[in-house]
Amino acid sequence: MGLSEKNFWLNRAKGEENYLKETFYHLHRNPELSKEEYKTQSFILKELERLGIEATPIADTGVLGIVRGDKPGKTVALRADMDALPVQEETDLLYKSENPNEMHACGHDAHMTILLGAAKMLQSRKSELNGNVKLFFQPAEEKGGGALRMIGEDCLNNPKVDAVFFGHSSVDYPTGEIAVKSGSTSASGCVFSVVVSGKGTHGALPHKGTDVILATCQAIIALQTISSRRTDPTDSVVLSIGAINAGTSSNVLPDKATFKGMIRTLSAETMVKAQADLKQILTGIAQAMGVRVDIEIKDDYDATINDEQMTSLVKLSAGKVLGEGKVKNLPSAYLTLEDFSYFCEKVPGCYFHLGTFNKEKGCINPLHSPKFMVDTDALIYGSAIYAQLAEDFLNN
Repeated sequence: MGLSEKNFWLNRAKGEENYLKETFYHLHRNPELSKEEYKTQSFILKELERLGIEATPIADTGVLGIVRGDKPGKTVALRADMDALPVQEETDLLYKSENPNEMHACGHDAHMTILLGAAKMLQSRKSELNGNVKLFFQPAEEKGGGALRMIGEDCLNNPKVDAVFFGHSSVDYPTGEIAVKSGSTSASGCVFSVVVSGKGTHGALPHKGTDVILATCQAIIALQTISSRRTDPTDSVVLSIGAINAGTSSNVLPDKATFKGMIRTLSAETMVKAQADLKQILTGIAQAMGVRVDIEIKDDYDATINDEQMTSLVKLSAGKVLGEGKVKNLPSAYLTLEDFSYFCEKVPGCYFHLGTFNKEKGCINPLHSPKFMVDTDALIYGSAIYAQLAEDFLNN
């Protein structure tokens, strides 16, 4: 029986349904936050060892595994993120989180399960593989830059990785479908904080001071012109203010106000311009209002750019698993951030959206929601797609 036989990997994945679900239940019950994934790391290391797969710790709390095919060839990497979110779960699942204020609300438990399932299947068929499959269990995707740390510890070498793939759970598509596009598929981001300083005064005597709250309000409104008036309408910029702090009393105008926010764009060039616009606008407001602004900008993740050839391969491989009409063209990039981008900057790669929406099961809530649930049937499709991708890349 050849590996390329129609529905081979899907049928194999269906045979691993119990393994996939039990693995998923365990990981969902035991979430760990970014840079704290020690028990998760231990579980994955033991599981890979049990499967006879080489594995070592990496990036403090991550795992690097490798399935070595019996025949020489290229090396492909499959990635899963590991960390949970600081969210109190509000589902009625029998396997809900056992850790207060920690929850896998972004599907990372599903991603790890899918990669373990694919690894198990590929290891059992390594005699048929021309090359190697690296397994990237990456920590600290939500916070902490785990991808860069793995790259810094040489995960892309020895043997050299020729391509990398990642599928992220998505309730925007039903279980049994994926969506993908070449080019920009997720945003780059930066976080900024602003301190507005002036002269405090009594609320009845505003002319005796400089109103930092009024200046802050004008600044926040003016910053929205970065996307509405300073950026090409065919481009994308999102500027969001997430925190404002000023004053303690209703009849005192304070001498300081602070606010924090984030800019998201789909290209490095647009990000550079948006940051310059932010500084120019804030400087102008400060001069007009007689206050001082101190601005701190910290770059976050880069935009994820899908390689055209790897995107075509995802469409081909996923089509073999899912069938005709189940591979959708993602209409536009998402403005979410994803540090998978750093892998794609080093080697050709592709990020795709794995459907997990199932209304009948209540799998309808968005990512990062305390009510978020993954349709466990998606684990089967995800594992089969990963295995098919690895086979098609290595053997063709």
